[in-house]
Amino acid sequence: MSYRKIILHKGKEQSLQRFHPWVFSGAIKVMDSDMKDGEVVEIYSANDQFLGMAHYQKGSISGRVLSYRKATIDTTFWIQKIQKAFDYRRFLNLTDNPHTNVYRLLFGEGDGLPGLVLDYYAGHVVFQAHSIGMHMQRQDICLALQEVLKDRLLSVYDKSSETLPSQYAAGIQNGLLWGKAEDEVIVKENDAQFYIDWIHGQKTGFFIDQRDNRELVGKYASGKRVLNTFSYTGGFSVYAGLKGATAVHSVDSSAKAVDFCNRNAVLNNISNHEGFAVDTFDFLKEKATEYDLVILDPPAFAKSRDVKHNAVIGYKRLNEMALRKIKKGGILFTFSCSQVIDKYLFYNTITAAAIEARRNIKLLHFLSQPADHTIVPTFPEGEYLKGLAFYVD
Repeated sequence: MSYRKIILHKGKEQSLQRFHPWVFSGAIKVMDSDMKDGEVVEIYSANDQFLGMAHYQKGSISGRVLSYRKATIDTTFWIQKIQKAFDYRRFLNLTDNPHTNVYRLLFGEGDGLPGLVLDYYAGHVVFQAHSIGMHMQRQDICLALQEVLKDRLLSVYDKSSETLPSQYAAGIQNGLLWGKAEDEVIVKENDAQFYIDWIHGQKTGFFIDQRDNRELVGKYASGKRVLNTFSYTGGFSVYAGLKGATAVHSVDSSAKAVDFCNRNAVLNNISNHEGFAVDTFDFLKEKATEYDLVILDPPAFAKSRDVKHNAVIGYKRLNEMALRKIKKGGILFTFSCSQVIDKYLFYNTITAAAIEARRNIKLLHFLSQPADHTIVPTFPEGEYLKGLAFYVD
């Protein structure tokens, strides 16, 4: 099969030769006319050296590399890629784990398929395309999932409408691609149980990327009064309750999320849990109660470099307020999923917050995403989740 070509300016081939999977629009010297969003193209250097196969899409990132070798992008290609991702999750002891049946099956660039996220929920895969090319090939990807997962697969649900470019997403509706599924299922993570609603919930229905950090919170929670802010459906809250916290308070601005959180507490027989549908900043400002352990897991404060400064101010203010609520000898778990805030800037921001709050803090842990949210050295942008755990004096 023949594919149309993109030729790069001289010197712009170097990032692809280092296996970084993005081709920026400014790197393109010439390309075949009338190229369509989502089509597969071949990338060449200025001296006609083949560099890779990619999905083309108008925009700042114009190419997303699928293969650094010449390949036919067909069902066999998708089977091989998804099989490789599945084998890695098997190595991580996630595919046949009696204690956990929810994990990220494929994570975009980290697994060699930029623009594609596949999350596995007890037999149900939520497909989320972040590029037009991936969405256009959803049926082939769905067939590949059936081939790789076989009887492990019950359904595939497409939830891409909010992650695709607006001009393309306008004609897209989320929906079932294959199989049968209820609107809601119960999954197991380290033996904790959670209701999952991928149709109406945020992202693909659950923040799978906090699995290891939730387990760590559980190890510290026994005998402690715990506050979980931006709690969503209560992942941290459930772990704290199961591991012996004396009281667990969950705070989220969404009443629907708090209701889900309360249901998850009941599902796990946690009786000392209370949910508050209120803005976290308002709660920290108005609530006089002190806590032994506080978790701050806000949504991204910065999604572009233009608002980076404002995000730093927001993180500092949030952490300063929380530090004032923590008892002497307590613990702060704090996170940022803003890609433009690197871990060193985040560390320095929390240090500044502690100085402002006049609290002595000692670093317990640097935290990140679990291994199924694959980080590869050639794509540092994939390391998006930063976390810190501090002992508060």
